[in-house]
Amino acid sequence: MIQIQWLLPPQPLTSIHHHHHHHHRRSVVFFSHRRSPPPKHSSPVTFSNASRKYFGFRACNCVSSESISEESKEVVKVRQYPFHEIEPRWQKFWDANRTFRTPDDDEIDTSKPKFYVLDMFPYPSGAGLHVGHPLGYTATDILARFKRMQGFNVLHPMGWDAFGLPAEQYAIETGTHPKITTIRNIDRFRTQLKSLGFSFDWDREISTTEPDYYKWTQWIFLQLLKKGLAYQAEVPVNWCPALGTVLANEEVVDGVSERGGHPVIRKPMRQWMLKITAFADRLLEDLDDLDWPESIKEMQRNWIGKSEGAEVEFCVLSRDGQDTDKKIIVYTTRPDTIFGVTYLVLAPEHSLLLSVVSETQQNIVEEYKEVASRKSDLERTELQKEKSGVFSGCYARNPVNGEAIPIWVADYVLGSYGTGAIMAVPAHDTRDHEFALKYNIPIHWVVTSDERSDDFEKPYAGEGDVINSSSSTSGLNINGLRSKEAAAKVIEWVERTGNGNRKVNYKLRDWLFARQRYWGEPIPVVFLDDNGEIVPIPETELPLTLPELDDFTPTGTGDPPLSKAVSWVKTVESSSGKPSRRETNTMPQWAGSCWYYLRFMDPKNSTQLVDKKKENIFIVGNCRYWSPVDVYVGGAEHAVLHLLYSRFWHKVLYDIGVVSTKEPFKCVINQGIILGEVQYMACKDQNGNFVSADSVDVLGEYKQERIPEEEVTKSGSSFVLKDNPSIRLIARAHKMSKSRGNVINPDDVVSEYGADSLRLYEMFMGPLRDSKTWNTSGIEGVYRFLGRSWRLIVGSPLSDGTYGNQTVAVDENPSLEQLKSLHRCIEKVTDEIEATRFNTGISAMMEFVNIAYKWEKLPKSIVEPFVLLLSPYAPHMAEELWFRLGHSTTLAYEPFPKANPAYLKDTTVTLPVQINGRTRGTIQVEVTCTEDDAFKLASLDEKLSKYLDGKTVKKRIYVSGKILNVILERESTKVVSR
Repeated sequence: MIQIQWLLPPQPLTSIHHHHHHHHRRSVVFFSHRRSPPPKHSSPVTFSNASRKYFGFRACNCVSSESISEESKEVVKVRQYPFHEIEPRWQKFWDANRTFRTPDDDEIDTSKPKFYVLDMFPYPSGAGLHVGHPLGYTATDILARFKRMQGFNVLHPMGWDAFGLPAEQYAIETGTHPKITTIRNIDRFRTQLKSLGFSFDWDREISTTEPDYYKWTQWIFLQLLKKGLAYQAEVPVNWCPALGTVLANEEVVDGVSERGGHPVIRKPMRQWMLKITAFADRLLEDLDDLDWPESIKEMQRNWIGKSEGAEVEFCVLSRDGQDTDKKIIVYTTRPDTIFGVTYLVLAPEHSLLLSVVSETQQNIVEEYKEVASRKSDLERTELQKEKSGVFSGCYARNPVNGEAIPIWVADYVLGSYGTGAIMAVPAHDTRDHEFALKYNIPIHWVVTSDERSDDFEKPYAGEGDVINSSSSTSGLNINGLRSKEAAAKVIEWVERTGNGNRKVNYKLRDWLFARQRYWGEPIPVVFLDDNGEIVPIPETELPLTLPELDDFTPTGTGDPPLSKAVSWVKTVESSSGKPSRRETNTMPQWAGSCWYYLRFMDPKNSTQLVDKKKENIFIVGNCRYWSPVDVYVGGAEHAVLHLLYSRFWHKVLYDIGVVSTKEPFKCVINQGIILGEVQYMACKDQNGNFVSADSVDVLGEYKQERIPEEEVTKSGSSFVLKDNPSIRLIARAHKMSKSRGNVINPDDVVSEYGADSLRLYEMFMGPLRDSKTWNTSGIEGVYRFLGRSWRLIVGSPLSDGTYGNQTVAVDENPSLEQLKSLHRCIEKVTDEIEATRFNTGISAMMEFVNIAYKWEKLPKSIVEPFVLLLSPYAPHMAEELWFRLGHSTTLAYEPFPKANPAYLKDTTVTLPVQINGRTRGTIQVEVTCTEDDAFKLASLDEKLSKYLDGKTVKKRIYVSGKILNVILERESTKVVSR
């Protein structure tokens, strides 16, 4: 066991021992924040002589060789630098001194600009962090540390999106209360995050499961209710009997629940809905002003799905072909194709369906409805899926030409979109065309274009010239018109004749806002026993807390688990005293994550969701405190729903005066995912013989066997077996998952290489927004770079493998070359952090260290700025080096170095030298170099001198900084006859 003698005492750290290089006398100095001190730090503690002796104030990790076993010495030697001592020490210091605490509004210096940088807060799962999590967290931490050092007031908080199904499922399986599981998981996540040195303000930590927090989630629900934006409706939902809950569409994959793979069916239920559709236009229009990736904005536009067209009525015909009073309303974005309609399609859940089915088709339609109810919306609308449907046995009349057209039922039409019915134009829609071919339904061409006037085999979905579109019966003739003109004329006709109207439609559906779960926010309403009237509970009674339950298992009837808390459900309505019952559904997990960014501004407020002064104290230049979030980083999987729901709630809060900005997130960045390490698979035939992957047509016909990396070698662009290079392998990286066994635990990486190495590697792997493949051997490179940086400044290790407490930096003036190298590095690192190109910022620092190793002396005025450049990336090492360089304050608030333009200009240029018009070499010259000096340098150059020595120069052509061309006299050649 190695005895570490700490520079800091192993108790809450309030002071640090500082070793002066040139004196045997030792002293204690106290850390204080020179520039922007987070207030209310613990009082400094001085150490008595006895304490000093007890704590063993000696060099940081300088241990006598006699006390170390041979085995331990080996362990010390293999480390590039003593991260195992440095990192815990500085994490304790930051914790004890609350170094990254954001001051409250009464303490904050509002003359400074603000920077609110936020991570999408995690769901604290039982598995803890994997190496994918720190990718985004490291990026935001670099930005937070950088902006602090640039003099910004920084808000960089962390919390937990802790309600949700996994904890409840675990409770059902083990009997452990979800609250206990959640607290345990949060504790683990927090420990892991602190071990990575993230500069979160832990004083602002929140969890969506705390009553003090969800009080305000419930308060927002009551405001939605007041504004008519929360209502109940009978809607078809994804019901999972095994989980006993309604699932959102995104929680259903291929007809089964994403979690557990349980069958899911569609069934109508009375549910809470939020009227997000009322905000569709605002959600769409306000996207234009956001600094978000265009791909996310496009995904949101597609999800909202605004389209302009017409609703047209098709009259249902009786058995003898007469008009009835039943009308099927369809929505179409292509009214110009109405003469090409050859059938209608109703969704299986359409309300009119059963009344338009003939007796002979009744059983077939019922059976089809049952099968469709077991499919998710995604499955039903998948383009690649073969279309299916059944004929209803009835017909409807096309209003523009009077034709009777069959009514079909098909699951590729959704009851939740448009009117739940479509007019099918198989000549001009791919899905309709496939369906018509399969069921032998007529196809009428009504639009053509110059490029494909004679191609009537494939559907044409584009616009063009309208053909075959006139009727003497209706008086409508749109032949010869372009599609847009024809559409306008059809809309005018249907409105004039009472057969329909102009309509703007949206794909966006109202938000299903209820789950049949225990572990979620209770919905703050009661239902009166006598008439079922919905009454909101008074705001003064919030939070409505969850009752304690021992049994979380689904009831199986659709009644949520909360219905088991009988004494909690039975209550009285406050104002009237009437008997009533509480709502037993809970809110979905999305609820708490819709507004958490606001609570971080004012996490302890018991009387307001957020104090108006903190959300927007006043305008400082163009800067509000603290709204909006300046940079929001998270995974692309939240590109639509979470961001859309947050924007919706924010706009509601804006309308009622709670927030001052129309949008919550100014800039959104999606970090790429980190894939597991590349896995190599070999194909084997039925006899167990290896088969080269390039000769395999159908992979499913061969057994695949995983090959260890040490048995693989690269051949060209492929990977092959070392022992048999003719066998090409399949090399593939997969998303990390427990089932694949490719999850990398960051704790293991930190233990072996240190947190700074993990942080640096995740940034160095490639551009932040790209997906990347984890490679454990790749971390060795950045680990060596940190080791080289450490030894560059601290010096070589002592004979026993440990380091003294000094640095090799000298108090001497730097050379011009050193200043140029430093300021080029400062400029590059600054630019790359600002542009979130962290990988190239690291490259610039690596380049600097390589150059610095060539210098005989290392001036302190060069080392210190470099340590500050390194600090956002590798904060533990940087803090340690800063301390060893003689500073008594943390570097967290030191000014970030600024590049001096004077040192960025190149005073030398590479000058090409031509001899008789042919380039023979180059020379390095000062920008101000004269022609004579340039020629002298060329004459002295080893390579060029052989062309010039002893030759007569006819003339010289010199363009300063561009070229030197030396024209030589031609040598006369004597011809000797033999």
